[in-house]
Amino acid sequence: MDAIENTKVADVFDRYPKHMQEKLLFLRQLILDTASEIDGVDTVEETLKWGEPSYIAKSGSTIRINWKESNLNQYAMYFNCNSKLVDTFRELYRDKFNFEGNRAIMFDENDEIPVDELKQCISLALTYHTRKHLPMLGI
Repeated sequence: MDAIENTKVADVFDRYPKHMQEKLLFLRQLILDTASEIDGVDTVEETLKWGEPSYIAKSGSTIRINWKESNLNQYAMYFNCNSKLVDTFRELYRDKFNFEGNRAIMFDENDEIPVDELKQCISLALTYHTRKHLPMLGI
C-alpha cells in the first residue's frame, strides 16, 4: 500500500473507526492503482477537500472518500455533483452500486465491492476533462 505523504490526510484516516479505516484505505489504494494504469494520468494529488481525503488528476474531476458518523455502517466515494459522472455510473452499473443522488456511490460495510466496475468509474472521473465533451458517454 502506498504511504500517505500528506500528514493532514493521514490524520483523517487515523480518526476513522478501524473497521471503516480498512475499507477507506482500500478505496484509496484502488484510486491510486487505477490512476497508475491510465495513459495520460501522470500524478494524482492527495489532499483534503471539505475535510475529506481527495484525489485529483490534472485531466480529471476530484474524487473524495469518507465515512460519516451519521451513517455508521456506510462509507462513500464522492464525485463532483455538477458533472454527469454519477448519472453515467448509474446508467452503466445500476445493478452493481447504490447511489446517493448525483454525487456518490455508497457502500455498506459488508458489501463486496465490484472492483472492475468501480475502477471504470474511477477512470472516468480521473479523465473527465478529456472526455466530458463526448455525447456518447453521457459525461
